[in-house]
Amino acid sequence: MAKFNLENSQSPPLVQGVMTLPEALRQGTPVGPRLVGGTSFAGKSAIDLGQIQILAQACLQGLDAARQVVFGWQRQGQSLEDIYIQGITPCARLLGDWWCSDRLDFAMTTIASSHLQQLLHDFSAEFLQESPQQRNGLSLLLLTEPGAQHSMGLFMLSEFFKRAGWVVTVAVPQDVVDFKKLFLSDWFDAVGISISTDRHLGTLQTLLPQLREASDNLNLQVFVGGPMAFNAPDLLKGLPAQLIAEDAPETVACVNKGMLLTSAGAT
Repeated sequence: MAKFNLENSQSPPLVQGVMTLPEALRQGTPVGPRLVGGTSFAGKSAIDLGQIQILAQACLQGLDAARQVVFGWQRQGQSLEDIYIQGITPCARLLGDWWCSDRLDFAMTTIASSHLQQLLHDFSAEFLQESPQQRNGLSLLLLTEPGAQHSMGLFMLSEFFKRAGWVVTVAVPQDVVDFKKLFLSDWFDAVGISISTDRHLGTLQTLLPQLREASDNLNLQVFVGGPMAFNAPDLLKGLPAQLIAEDAPETVACVNKGMLLTSAGAT
């Protein structure tokens, strides 16, 4: 089932050529002004690239440093939804860019990414209470492709679906056999698959129609997304599933709309 290997390792040394932290953050001082009386900025600005770089470097320093950046953004009036979409998501992409350009090695990228994912776990309860909706009676299975190395984006997406009232199962199948078992493990109203590489596209092309036919739910909604949906969407268009290349809130809206259309068609 779902596996999240979150390592609270010692922070690695700063990488040569990567922006260093501001002095306040290096000394443990929260980033961002303190708000008096619990107020917030009515006209708060979006989290910009400079702040995203600060979070990325903080993740390299350690989990506590990363938390301080998020606390600072909250004091500036950012909601956790803002922070997830405008801060954590692009930060994960930035870490990937640094790795691809050899500014980080694999171990450091893994540690920094694990700190980002731990932030999602740490703030989960608070996030789910920001604007919770009543249970809608719908169940969702979110899967990575078989043998995937990363599941942070899928976990974040699951948080948005939970907040929208769905019962969500997140799983990271180890291989194609495990993928099949998970897909058919229970009744689901929808199944979402995050695809990061092209390794299993041919397999999914053949497998998904078989799994849908074997499912107990004749109206099962299947959608695909993930990094490939943004980077190479044309490669996914041949899959027998709905392609969704949107952020987490828009993905929830698309799937909810699909469920309403399915329900209307059934009646």
